[in-house]
Formats: sequence, structure tokens, C-alpha cells
Amino acid sequence: MSRNFKVGAFITMAVITTTFTFYFWQIFKTPNLQVEKNESFALLIPEGATYKNVLDTLKKHRVVNDQVSFQFLAKLLNYPERVRPGRYVIKPDMTNYAFIQKLKEGNQDAVRLTFNNIRLKEELIQRIGPRFSFGEENFRAALNNPELCQKYGFDTLTIVSLFLPNTYDIFWTVGTEQFMDRMHSEYKKFWTEERLAKAKSINMSPLEVSILASIVEEEQARKKDERPRVAGMYINRLQINMPLQADPTIKFALQDFGIKRILTAQLRVPSPYNTYLNTGLPPGPIRIADLVSLDAVLNYEKHNYTYMCAKADLSGYHAFAENYADHLANARLYQAELNRRNILK
Repeated sequence: MSRNFKVGAFITMAVITTTFTFYFWQIFKTPNLQVEKNESFALLIPEGATYKNVLDTLKKHRVVNDQVSFQFLAKLLNYPERVRPGRYVIKPDMTNYAFIQKLKEGNQDAVRLTFNNIRLKEELIQRIGPRFSFGEENFRAALNNPELCQKYGFDTLTIVSLFLPNTYDIFWTVGTEQFMDRMHSEYKKFWTEERLAKAKSINMSPLEVSILASIVEEEQARKKDERPRVAGMYINRLQINMPLQADPTIKFALQDFGIKRILTAQLRVPSPYNTYLNTGLPPGPIRIADLVSLDAVLNYEKHNYTYMCAKADLSGYHAFAENYADHLANARLYQAELNRRNILK
């Protein structure tokens, strides 16, 4: 074998080795997912999904730039046999190796769940259900399951009080009951010994606090600083067995939340939520009260007011009164302003 042939063979092998080394470096280290994109993509892999299902989803959303290199490395790392369910966030310009390792290890990214400003159970279901693998129907079934609701100390009417508006990080694959267990854990964290003692001092259970807080929030959603005063007014009424006469409960009874002016005929709607006809608290909350409203009830302002109506300046605040005569005077000013502005309903 000539010297030139040996040299040529060596050079050829060196070129081949360099080429393969560079190719493998590209496969491992070169950005190949969400290339030249500004946003991340969340890959959802449900229970029972196959490697083909994963590839189909990635192709559908054009996540992978070079399919050949991705599939080559996936097989090299034995990913097709190790598909795990979950939610996996793919960041812009992510490499094959980083993402495949993430998938293999089941290193899923939590859903950042934020919910607030919810009135009805169905709204809660539609807001939360689609965010997780359990979906709307399973969540609806859970919230309408008497035995499951009883597990947490509620019934199907009051179960919404279990959910405290806040921001939570929860895995997409969580089961329905696991999700509710998490909400119950957050509920118990909120109801500290101090808060329980404050509720007891006004002869209320945590649920009753939630119900009153829902009314307070509906009465004063815009001006949070006034909520403790509104809460104090309602507590004064409860303590003397006076009807709450809360207009938001009429709207809830009518299931019409766009009403701007409650008419006399509407005050006679037959409903356990009508606090003009019934004394005490309604049977359940009229919205999911936020933490500010719950604390407004627990730390209510102590005063002698038993009446209130919206201020005539329509500022969003209320005019409070200790007697009916003063209340009527405030109410006349408010009604006159509504008439002047031609607000009929």
C-alpha cells in the first residue's frame, strides 16, 4: 500500500469523522424547535398518547424545523418508548436534545391558573375546565356530585365557596378530585385560627362569611376601601334580624346582572335569594368572593349604620344612615339623579 494511499485514506476518514461529528453537534446543539419565533408553544400530551401522536401535534403546529434530526435523536434516546403525559413548554430556539430530555423525564410545566370575578358555578366550570386534561364535563360532574362536595364540607349549591380567587401553579395532568383537593388545601390555608376566631366572634361559619362577602362584593365591587363599612352595615342588620334588602340578591334571583335600577315589582320575586322577602343570609353565595371581600367581613367596620344607598353623585360610593328618615332623604337624592339621567332600568 503506497504512502499516498494511506495519506488519502487518513484524510478521507478525518473528513468523514469531522462531518459526522459536526452533524451530531448540530442534532444535539442547534436550535430546532420554535426557530425564529417569539412565543413559546405548550405541547399537551394526554394520557395514553403515542409517539406518533406527539409527532403529529408538533407537525400540525409547525414546531419542529428539521423533522429528520428530531426523529433521529428521539429514537437514539429511546423516547418513542417513554412518552409521558403532561404539558411541556417549548421555548423559542430550543434544541432537540433539551426538549427530548424534558419529554423523557416527564419534566412538565405547570399551568398558571388565575381566576377572579366569577358569579356562577357554570362560569367557574367554563373558566377552569378547559385549562386541564380533566376538561369541562368532568369538572361539571364533580361540582354537581353531592358526595364529593360533602367531602369538602359543602353541598352542590355552596361548593363554589371552596374556590378562592388567586393565582395557582398546577400540573395540567391533575385529576378532577386532585384539583379539588388542592383548592381545599388553599382554602384551609386561608382559614387560619385567627380568621376562624374572627368569624366565631360574629357568630358566623366560614361559609356564612363567604355568602355575606359575596353580597358585599356585589354591592361594592369598584371601591374596595368601602367594603368593611358595607359589611358592618349588613352585620348590624343580621344582629337585629332585619332583612338585608340587598339589591344584588334580587339580580341573582332574576339571573339578570345588567339591571341598573331595581323596580318595586322586582322586589317581590319569589326566591330564597330575595333578601327583601327573607331575613338572614341567602342559601348560597351570589358570586365567588375574593380575598379582599372575605377579610372585609372578618374585619368589618363597627358603626351604627343600618341603611345605605348609592350616592347621588354616582361616584360608586354609598350614603349611609342610622335611621330610616335619613335613608329616605339619601334615596330621594339618588332617585332624582337617576331620573335626571333617564336611567330607567
